[in-house]
Amino acid sequence: MPHRLHPIAHATSLLLLVAGLCVPVSADATATVEWLDLPDPASQEYEDPYRNLDQDTLEDVIEVARLRAMQEQAGSLAGEDALRLEERLASLEEQGVDADWLISQRWIVAERRERAATLGNAAFDGQEITLSGFAISAPTEEDGTSVLYLVELPGLCSHMPPPAPNQLVQVRLAEEWTPEYLHQPVRVTGRMKIDPTDKVFQVVDGDVAMKATWQLEAAAVEDFRPDPRKMGANSEWIEQLRAGLRASKTAPHKQGE
Repeated sequence: MPHRLHPIAHATSLLLLVAGLCVPVSADATATVEWLDLPDPASQEYEDPYRNLDQDTLEDVIEVARLRAMQEQAGSLAGEDALRLEERLASLEEQGVDADWLISQRWIVAERRERAATLGNAAFDGQEITLSGFAISAPTEEDGTSVLYLVELPGLCSHMPPPAPNQLVQVRLAEEWTPEYLHQPVRVTGRMKIDPTDKVFQVVDGDVAMKATWQLEAAAVEDFRPDPRKMGANSEWIEQLRAGLRASKTAPHKQGE
């Protein structure tokens, strides 16, 4: 006759089994992080009434803001300025755009955009992580620590502007190490923390402001081979280079060149 567990013993066994399956991962375990994980998720969804405006409409709103500022400073507008303001307001009204309301929202939207670009994901603050990217050499810190910056895509901070601060990582190296070339692909493992820095140094042709939300104390740096398909899908830099090459091929050459 088969042995049957007492109901309480059976329930206890199930609880122990479930507990064994649900043991939390140690905070010291190394997690592989993607660049899209780095921004604070809560700050990424926000209302931005400027987002869907086309360039012409946006320029009209900017012109209304400029004329309104002149009107406020002088007390009134006259002549061409008054006519221009009236025309711009009428044009925007026909499009269903409330220019004065949009202007009143500009600082609110600016603050939301700033938070979205600078706040880091607290889930990775103080955690051991592995992150792959492209290395940019940086000057040694005052305490002698070797430093590099990690970006998601080649071309950033040189051919293209720096990314948002929460998409830029300052890497502090345990040993003296520098990339062999600009945007060398590397995989870095170490402790990540939210510790904003603001540095200016020369990257290629001039000084670049490097504002980074993240700091990574590197325990290991190794080469890696990036996936060119993924890079092409996530960036515009390849198409920009292609367009430049096409333009150089089709541009007329001056005599003597």
